[in-house]
Amino acid sequence: MAPRRPAELYRAPFPLYTVRLHPRRPLAITAGGGGAAKTGIRNGVHFLQLEQIGGQLSASLLHSHDTETRATMTMALAGDIIAAGQDASCHILRFSLQAPEAPSGSAGRNGSGEKGPRKRRGPSPAGQSDTQRQTSEVTVESLHSVRTDFSPDALQKAVRFNADGSLLVTGGADGFLRLWEFPSMKKTLEFKAHDGEIEDIALGPDNKVVTAGRDFQCCVWQQDQLVTGLRWNENLPGIPDKAYRYQACRFGAVEDNAGALRLYTVQVPHKRERRPPPCYLTKWDGKSFLPLLTRPCGTEVISCLSISDSGTFLGLGTVTGSVAIHIAFSLQRLYYVKEAHGIVVTDVAFVPESQRGRELLAGNEAALLSVAVDSRCKLHLLPSRRSLPVWLLLLLCAGLIVATILLLQLAFPGFL
Repeated sequence: MAPRRPAELYRAPFPLYTVRLHPRRPLAITAGGGGAAKTGIRNGVHFLQLEQIGGQLSASLLHSHDTETRATMTMALAGDIIAAGQDASCHILRFSLQAPEAPSGSAGRNGSGEKGPRKRRGPSPAGQSDTQRQTSEVTVESLHSVRTDFSPDALQKAVRFNADGSLLVTGGADGFLRLWEFPSMKKTLEFKAHDGEIEDIALGPDNKVVTAGRDFQCCVWQQDQLVTGLRWNENLPGIPDKAYRYQACRFGAVEDNAGALRLYTVQVPHKRERRPPPCYLTKWDGKSFLPLLTRPCGTEVISCLSISDSGTFLGLGTVTGSVAIHIAFSLQRLYYVKEAHGIVVTDVAFVPESQRGRELLAGNEAALLSVAVDSRCKLHLLPSRRSLPVWLLLLLCAGLIVATILLLQLAFPGFL
């Protein structure tokens, strides 16, 4: 059965380019804008509170942070710190959430100056719950702004924090990889990683950096030393080297193997054809960087990639607005909605698998948020897959063996 059309979680007053979810709070942060053009379309970062209302996940706007003439195209999140790629620069923002103040004149345990049991509230206005009216307040502080790209058409295209938030890595249209100490934002390293734009960055173990470029290369770096160049098609001799380029790269955890990592990459056709060839997903060993599995993932060109916290699922968005979820182990597609958005999907992100995230999932196995240039943020739910426990499977197998032996004994007396 095909999945239901995804719910529209939020609609912004400007095109959306990126979305991130806070790992410990029910908070989604999405951003975009119309850029410097005087079209009347604003630029901003929106903070959305996520909550379950009536058994459905909903989002309400907590705060809108104006970014003046700069549209946020890329974003990385480390705790309460945002690294936002805006034009040729990376802007470092710090946000904080404060509980709403008690109503004036209220005091004591029940908000009325009296001790004793809390009084019941009256019915909420239609469409508005108590939790919606008592939302936290968000304050945003600008900490740093550094230039991260120096090409003629300067644009920061990728930004990532390392695991402990002590290092920030940026890449852009000039092909240079730049490493910054955090929080000082002192540049520690800068080198030419690709002949052309850097499409994506992934940070792995021992601060190894993987970069995907438009020059058909995907490289693993240790500082500024090339560790290896990836060759996804080395076991597929029918695919020429220049037929595909790398679009995205991400590290993901490995289920039931603490500390282990897998690298996932997306390869898209370099040229558009009347009969479009398939895009490909490749899974790599996170230490040796040898390809483990490659599978086609449809003919729609992939625009973005995300991986769930546990490394179980991959989320994909396409330039035609479709959204898919694949199983990371086998790379098989589990969920697909054609043209969930009316235009290119710019970013996807899974709801975190923390305790707060599990509360938001409400029994679903995974939830993916997608944003697009159509200004919409949509919710894709993956219901829990029904599976039999191992003990029951063993019992069924034993029963099947016994039944087979009895049937053979009836059909062939003296068989045993």
